[in-house]
Amino acid sequence: MTTEIWHNPRCSKSRAAKAALDEAGIAYTERRYLDDPPTAEELDAVLTRIGAEPWEVARLNEPVAKELDLKNMERDRARWIEVMVANPVLIQRPIVLTGDGRAVVARDPDSVRRVLDSE
Repeated sequence: MTTEIWHNPRCSKSRAAKAALDEAGIAYTERRYLDDPPTAEELDAVLTRIGAEPWEVARLNEPVAKELDLKNMERDRARWIEVMVANPVLIQRPIVLTGDGRAVVARDPDSVRRVLDSE
């Protein structure tokens, strides 16, 4: 498996992570997850790789999160995953999946650096 980035080109942090991968010469595939949302099984596997629950990587300030009152939704992993798959804008970005089975939400330079240092 190669490195993959779940990317939203409109997001500056996502663009910065992608640029860091490019600059480091790391080969990767780009998944524009808003256009190609993950399945529930894929998101569940990625969350497991990250070591996080869905509510820990949800974008709670998105309008749809407020409409769904996501902050107050019961913390049922399967239900949160279902909601996030149906509304992929709720998935924190960017997510970098490494070839060795790790994953990280790469929103800051330290997270990106951890990915780069291991490749």
